[in-house]
Amino acid sequence: MARDGTRGERRPLLGQEEAPAGGLWDAFEGRKAACAAVLLVEILERAAFFGIVSNLVLYLNSSNFNWGGPQASRAALLFLGASYLLSPVGGWLADVYLGRYWTITLSFLLYLVSACLLPATASFNGRLFLCGDMPVYQLQHPCQNQSGECQQSAPGHYCAPLMYTGLLLLALGISSVKANLTPFGADQVTDRGRDATRRFFNWFYWSINIGAVISLLVVAFIQQNVNFLIGYTIPAACVTLALLVFLLAAPTFITKPPSGSQVSAMLRLAFQGSCCSRVRPQGADPLPDGKSQPRIPSPEEDLANFQVMAKILPVLLTFIPYWMVYFQMQSTYYLQGLHLFIPNIFQHNSTGSDMGSSYMFPDAWLLLANVVVLLVLVPLKDRVIDPFLVRRKLLPSALKRMALGMFFGLASIIVAGTLETKRLQYVKNNQTILQHIGQDVYSAATLPIWWQIPQYLLIGISEIFASIPGLEFAYSEAPKSMQGAIMGLFFFISGVGSLLGSGLLTLLSVPEHGWMHCPKDYGNINNCHMDYYFFLLAGIQTVTCMLFIWISGRYERQQQHPQEAGTDSRERGTP
Repeated sequence: MARDGTRGERRPLLGQEEAPAGGLWDAFEGRKAACAAVLLVEILERAAFFGIVSNLVLYLNSSNFNWGGPQASRAALLFLGASYLLSPVGGWLADVYLGRYWTITLSFLLYLVSACLLPATASFNGRLFLCGDMPVYQLQHPCQNQSGECQQSAPGHYCAPLMYTGLLLLALGISSVKANLTPFGADQVTDRGRDATRRFFNWFYWSINIGAVISLLVVAFIQQNVNFLIGYTIPAACVTLALLVFLLAAPTFITKPPSGSQVSAMLRLAFQGSCCSRVRPQGADPLPDGKSQPRIPSPEEDLANFQVMAKILPVLLTFIPYWMVYFQMQSTYYLQGLHLFIPNIFQHNSTGSDMGSSYMFPDAWLLLANVVVLLVLVPLKDRVIDPFLVRRKLLPSALKRMALGMFFGLASIIVAGTLETKRLQYVKNNQTILQHIGQDVYSAATLPIWWQIPQYLLIGISEIFASIPGLEFAYSEAPKSMQGAIMGLFFFISGVGSLLGSGLLTLLSVPEHGWMHCPKDYGNINNCHMDYYFFLLAGIQTVTCMLFIWISGRYERQQQHPQEAGTDSRERGTP
């Protein structure tokens, strides 16, 4: 490895020439091996992540744990939220102590150890050893007595302390990898200019969805139709392989040392501002020898970075309701699908008799509609649409693309609410069937599950215009010394959206008047009003879309007058 001009930075000895413009890999010329390794690691890590989360609602709602539908959805939202919410921890560790390479390595180790909890609890003996005996309780059909009231009470969540602890540790490992692998990959090409960085984020996101396809086609099918023991062993194997690839590719990577974190300086300046005191950078104590030490920013830099943060933060905060909508895809959308008619996809016969059984279409496969949109449109956008718009100077800014993505997310949740209203009409008219999913029985409307495809397609399109430009915005606008923290903040805000969605779901599950409180059909949602929940989210998203447009427009106007912003563009994350 060679030392570069930046103190402590390591680069490969070969392949440091500037990249010509052109083909798919031309922007990454001299960095192909490093970029390919990062993208392969991301594919494997996302295959593991989607293998864990895609059927988590079904896993907790099944006879393995007997958690109710709303409770299982809340647990999935909490896990998703934590896997994003804890991202600043990993970003801070990388910036201050470990650097991104070692933070990613140690995070993968935590990821692997905690991921082993799921296959351990998927076996009967493992659950018995780790959780003890399950209270005797079976999923019940809706109560139908003359008073219309159910006297039964839902039991406590079996194995809840262990599952929540394990999921929290797993979320910590996932979030730390997430916060650092993205900027670590961008570090490999950031000296090639903004276009190379933009293209890297396009292909990084494409890799995320390749991992999702592998996981959903194979792992989700096994979990729903074979068993969860095998289905949750595969994600642990993917994490192991991702860690090995990352370690073996180390000689090809550009690795940067920890550069220190300015989080404490930002908090100090924010506190001074809140106390109505003027921030005077020249008033800070100079170093005794009058020289500035490397990795210790000057007070002027602290102030400039604080001003950048003060402008970025409102943009990211108004993005929270989008994430509230986005994470419904892996929780309430999934729960809705369990209560729609799911067809058999092919027959299998293990007994040699004429009477065979059927494999059911996995509910998690509806996520493929979202994924296929990304796999098709991201290369099309990168190779055709974006170059066409760039040549004509018509490419919208990252913030304008984010606003467009928010509107597609709004359309998705409106479609989901409309479908849920229709589903409940089928239930009210007794147009229902009892369908077996694994070892469990669900009372489902006869409305086919294919009606969910539009909402998944719309949320997939929203990702292209919201999430990818969001990553680009967070990395490019962050000061160099705060890239890890800002990327962590981006994912943190994603987690806030998921947790707020879970909190809202919890609030709507309160007894008496909660839309999602339906004890009369424990394990099902046919007496709930999940459509009201969807439409409430749509209302919140509509208001926030308007606010986001105003705030992002104000941000872009400020960027057009850098002398007023007080920020030197040389301090930004990209050249």
